[in-house]
Amino acid sequence: MSDEHAPWQIVEYEGFEIHAAPVPKDAQESEPRRQAGPYTYVGYVCHPGADPAIPGHSVPFHADGEETFATGDDALYEAFHVGRSIVDGTHPDLTVLPLVTGGV
Repeated sequence: MSDEHAPWQIVEYEGFEIHAAPVPKDAQESEPRRQAGPYTYVGYVCHPGADPAIPGHSVPFHADGEETFATGDDALYEAFHVGRSIVDGTHPDLTVLPLVTGGV
């Protein structure tokens, strides 16, 4: 399943939007959507109304390596936790600083 077909959900947090979607692990475009796991996730953080397709307008993130979750809800929970850590500045690798200092 490609990112553009993922069931995106959005939460607002500290002046940013966290967009996240559960993705069935190893799903193919031709496969019907599965209800059972395992799942992973994709997501990004941006300012409200920003276009994530424009470079520098979002901070993308995804589950690390072989990290999987039993349900889509579990994957979403973790994705929003990671998104909040990016906004809070506690994520070890990702930050919203370029979004703030870049005027985007």
